[in-house]
Amino acid sequence: MSTSITLNPKLDFAIERFVDAPTRVVWEALTKPEHIKEWYMPKVWGRVARAELDLRPGGIISIDIAVGDGPEIPNVGCVLEVVPMQRLIWTSMLFPDYRPAVFDDIPITAIMTMKAEGTGTRYVFTALHRSEEDLKTNNESGFYQGTEIAVDQFVAHVLAMK
Repeated sequence: MSTSITLNPKLDFAIERFVDAPTRVVWEALTKPEHIKEWYMPKVWGRVARAELDLRPGGIISIDIAVGDGPEIPNVGCVLEVVPMQRLIWTSMLFPDYRPAVFDDIPITAIMTMKAEGTGTRYVFTALHRSEEDLKTNNESGFYQGTEIAVDQFVAHVLAMK
């Protein structure tokens, strides 16, 4: 799969951070369910009830979240690409094994890249949307803000791991 993506600000957003930790630690925090549960959902909003990740193309990414004291909400997608310690791509537009997804939420394709930089790692989370309307709806729902919080929690979690 070619992952040379040109971001379109009308459709996409990217959040970039320098993480003062080795790439292997960043990768572990990104791909191990016990770590995903610690950073994926902004803690001020809720919690991750369950996380599952099968690191292979066609594998499952499943993260159940609970907002406040509300019910657990399943979020299921399909892993598209795995390049250990470099890139993970998944989409909510497909279920595992590339089965077409049916859902009520705004679908995204998420690209997470990392590259060693000095003694740390340059980490970039990119969200691709189908349309300008989808991006607008996600931004109005707090998706971008929540993703920024989650990325900050991710960095803090990685630093606590090293």
